[in-house]
Amino acid sequence: MLRSEFHLKFGSDNPIVLPVIHVLDHDQAYRNIVIAKLGGCPGVFLINHDFEKEKLLPIIKSIRAEFPDYWIGINFLAVTGEFAFPILGALQTEGIRVDGYWADDACIDERRPIHEQIDAVRIDEVRQNSGWKGLYIGGTAFKKQREVSPSDYAYSAQLATQHMDIVVTSGVATGQAADVEKIKTFRENCGHTSLAVASGITPENVAEYKKNVDLFMVATGINIEGDFYNIDANKLKKLMYAIKH
Repeated sequence: MLRSEFHLKFGSDNPIVLPVIHVLDHDQAYRNIVIAKLGGCPGVFLINHDFEKEKLLPIIKSIRAEFPDYWIGINFLAVTGEFAFPILGALQTEGIRVDGYWADDACIDERRPIHEQIDAVRIDEVRQNSGWKGLYIGGTAFKKQREVSPSDYAYSAQLATQHMDIVVTSGVATGQAADVEKIKTFRENCGHTSLAVASGITPENVAEYKKNVDLFMVATGINIEGDFYNIDANKLKKLMYAIKH
């Protein structure tokens, strides 16, 4: 997706913040979505960090019923689009809209030439066959996946733009900020494709990234101190202010 299209879709020229909610149950997800909405976030991601993806499905349905018009993305932990897209397509046929899917691993392989991206192409085909209409955000040189050398970041980014709507990268672990030079390299090599960052963004460091990034997917940086599951409204307010000023 072009950067211009992305920002038009979300109605802002500034980087967009989509909080990541580590779901425990419907009520906890509901409370955090309310905080995100009141804080000016146009959407959220829900992730099944503590249980299998099948237990997230009824929560997706119940949350969608509560927020019929809000942007809701999903991350099935450690599940590629190959297995997620058929599930999302089935939900869509039931009338349950999922607006985006974030895969930790988009299966981009910088060790292979552009015409031999076998896994990424297979995911493309599954996505098309599923009929699912949402945005695909694919993890590239991403935390907890196969380590990618910094010398390969440029090529990884170039490859990724061929297989997803939004390229997302990260620091080396949850809560750890990405190297600023890594993000600059990704920005330069993603061209006009939208770029997201999904770890370590805080109100204090976001200024280092905001000119190069279209989407921040944030959890630890806006959560209550020592609480993996709940957003701190004041931290979110500070982050949103830092992005706009």
